[in-house]
Amino acid sequence: MGLFTGLKDSISRVTDRLFSDDEQKRIGIYGPPNAGKTTLANRIARDWTGDAVGPESHVPHETRRARRKENVEIERNGRAVTIDIVDTPGVTTKVDYEEFLDFDIDEDDAVRRSREATEGVAEAMHWLREDVDGVIYVLDSTEDPFTQVNTMLVGIIESQDLPVLIFANKIDLEDSSVQKIANAFPQHETVELSALEGENMDEVYDKIAEYFG
Repeated sequence: MGLFTGLKDSISRVTDRLFSDDEQKRIGIYGPPNAGKTTLANRIARDWTGDAVGPESHVPHETRRARRKENVEIERNGRAVTIDIVDTPGVTTKVDYEEFLDFDIDEDDAVRRSREATEGVAEAMHWLREDVDGVIYVLDSTEDPFTQVNTMLVGIIESQDLPVLIFANKIDLEDSSVQKIANAFPQHETVELSALEGENMDEVYDKIAEYFG
């Protein structure tokens, strides 16, 4: 019975992928820690549903489990697209508990958070390989985009043949450089925005409808 059930589930997953064009898309929001992924997810969800996806924080790795907001319908220029937003933990090569100590978090809690964040990164990678139909890749435009993690993640996204939008976030900050991000990934379109201030969200929604509709 267990073998039959497993085979049935596998066939069901393949069938879901084959006919996914008729269903709403699962769009994963990826990127390094503190790039503004949850802020963007909340901005999109509030604009179109009135509800947030999850709490925002300046503490690194505050999102330690993937969070999903379903049935977000975006209408732009006569085109409507319904998506499920998947807000994922920031992907990094290592989560050190000492990162949390600078935020007045006690050591036991810091160790717990680092363990949960590490598990969250593994979960995010699973979502990327198995469960998303497109990717919004968020980068902090005040930071250097040429990192091992960014190169690795964009490479995985490309190998999965997933549609991807590169979002250069935090353009409201003085040391923002959208061009650095555009130069780092010239094979993909870069859209600038400030998720915190809501700057350039019209273009963000235009591109989401265009790429994922």
